[in-house]
Amino acid sequence: MTRPLRSIDIPDLAHQAPIPAAARVGNVLCTSAVSGKDPATSKLAPTASGQAVQAFVNLRRVLEAGGATLADVVKLTVYVKDDSVREPVNTQWLACFPDPRDRPARHIVVHDLQHGMQLQLECLAVVADANQG
Repeated sequence: MTRPLRSIDIPDLAHQAPIPAAARVGNVLCTSAVSGKDPATSKLAPTASGQAVQAFVNLRRVLEAGGATLADVVKLTVYVKDDSVREPVNTQWLACFPDPRDRPARHIVVHDLQHGMQLQLECLAVVADANQG
């Protein structure tokens, strides 16, 4: 039996390094860093809020390409340039996960990001088995 491809690539969300947007083995999906870059222009929004909106849009695209949704996310790690980025992240977080009883784990790390990025997302998802109904 041939194993399905592990690497998940999305051409307009590609990294400059030779790494995939995500990898999936079985029902476990792990993203690489997901930025707030606009796939149409390859540019970052000038504000943290704009980057946060686009990063969560991009995250949904990566999850979808791997056969997952936000409902499958079990942990989200958010790297932020500084503490001022927390509020735009929280706004998107609450829009994606409005039910406080149904949110994935989350960890924020303050880290010096490159190329003008204010934030990056990484997530781990466990894709539900369609046969479990």
